[in-house]
Amino acid sequence: MSTEDQSQQPEPVVQPEQAADAPKPEKAPKPEKAPKAEKGVKPEKGEKGPKGEKGGKGEKPAKGEKPAKGEKGSKKAEVPEKAEADIHPRLLVKFEQEILPALAQQFQRTNRLSLPRLKKIVINMGVGAAISEKKYLEEAVDALKLIAGQKPVVTKSRKSIAGFKLREGMSVGCKVTLRGKRMYEFLDRLISLALPRVRDFRGLNPDAFDGHGNYSIGLTEQMVFPELNPDKYTRPQGMNITICISGSNDDESRELLRKMGMPLRTA
Repeated sequence: MSTEDQSQQPEPVVQPEQAADAPKPEKAPKPEKAPKAEKGVKPEKGEKGPKGEKGGKGEKPAKGEKPAKGEKGSKKAEVPEKAEADIHPRLLVKFEQEILPALAQQFQRTNRLSLPRLKKIVINMGVGAAISEKKYLEEAVDALKLIAGQKPVVTKSRKSIAGFKLREGMSVGCKVTLRGKRMYEFLDRLISLALPRVRDFRGLNPDAFDGHGNYSIGLTEQMVFPELNPDKYTRPQGMNITICISGSNDDESRELLRKMGMPLRTA
């Protein structure tokens, strides 16, 4: 490299050395951090936290109170005070507490199972007009359902009779069989409500037994039951009621019905 080229190159700039005693520039102060919330402290229920923070959930309604509009209530419904299984008909309670001990003393028996007791009650409606008009049968089924509190069964003819224009298998009536609590409830309504509403009622026949302790009653009008609306059921319709009593003869069944309140005529 020639001396001329070296002379043409720029000389390096030499910075003056800083004095040893010169003070150093101060650093900028760091921004203060927001204070952290104490660990374990949560906002109170029902109060919303500040913006950007999650607040607590709304308070639940007290037990038994209905929630306000827009709030969700508890899923479990209130438990009724008494279940239906704990409710006993008054005639059943009377039968177990009063009638059975009285019959045991009258017949001089220590075994309660040998005493007469109700087995079932069968209610039957024969609707002969249903051969020409089916709506009469539908009305009878609805009426029997209200009277008994149970859906009835439609009965059909077993053979053909040309004189009545009846063919085998035609629907000509309905029936229902009651047992248990419904049986005692129906018998209680029959004795205390329906029979006193019969026109010119003078008592039931005390000899209407079949020889095996079963008793039968015939009603010519279904409107003696107050459950039926007279404006809806205008057509007169009768029924047969059979009370089946187990473990007894006619005399024992008659005593049982008298103690239950059945208005039997005296001889």
